[in-house]
Formats: sequence, structure tokens, C-alpha cells
Amino acid sequence: MPAITVRRATAEDSRRLTQLVRKSGAYRGDYAVMVDGYVVGGPYIEHHCVHVAVDGQGRTVGFYALLLDEAELDLAFVADDAQGHGTGRLLMEHMTGEARAAGLTSVRVVAHPPAEEFYLRTGARRTGAVEPAGGIYWTRPELRFDVA
Repeated sequence: MPAITVRRATAEDSRRLTQLVRKSGAYRGDYAVMVDGYVVGGPYIEHHCVHVAVDGQGRTVGFYALLLDEAELDLAFVADDAQGHGTGRLLMEHMTGEARAAGLTSVRVVAHPPAEEFYLRTGARRTGAVEPAGGIYWTRPELRFDVA
């Protein structure tokens, strides 16, 4: 896999990030309802701390969105064909660095259940669970990255 760089996202990345979310293999079957019609819009990108991982050929292979006001990781996705090569770990290291630079001491994650193990491997600790609500019919793990 070519070298990966992480840069701040711009509104122009909206379409690529939206496609990454909607095409994610982790959201098939019962979980598809969570990304059906989902849009990572330009105003969202401009308002939040959103960073993209780009490979050596300029292809967007992942991204994350950190909500600084809430100290919460809102979104984190890696393209299916880029998983297992360190991109997710690179993004989580970048995210914790951004959180630390912003003065946060920890970052909350309400995870997609199949992603819990990834977050644990990249330094998060489990702090509880979020019960089903709204259109979500399953319990989600709650985790926290300590960044101070």
C-alpha cells in the first residue's frame, strides 16, 4: 500500500467521504439503516475537525470527524480495500494528537459494534454501553481514548 498522508478535509471532500460511508462493508445487513442516505456535508466538514487519509495516488482511503465541543469521535471510516494496512491506526493517532492539541483530556466514542475491537486495539478503553434508541435497534459499546 502506498504511503498515507493525513490532511484537513474541505467541503470539496464531501462526495468522497459520503461514498466511503455508504459503501462501507461494515454497514451491510441489519446495520445498513445507519448509513442509508447518509451525507457528510460541506458545512459539517467545515464546522468540525475532519481529517482525511490520502494514499500516494491521491485516493481518499479513510477519514475521521472529531467533535471538539463534545470531545467525541463522531465518524471514523477506512475504505474496505484499505483496511488492515495501518490506515485506521494512523487516523486514531492523528485524532488523539488533534484532541490533545485542542486541550481535551479524553475523547468519547459510541462505536458501531463490529468496530469495538478496532478501537480497543488502537488505545481506547470500554466505559459502558449505549442502549438502543431512535432508528438504532442494538446496544452500542461506549469507549474512551485518554489523550492527556
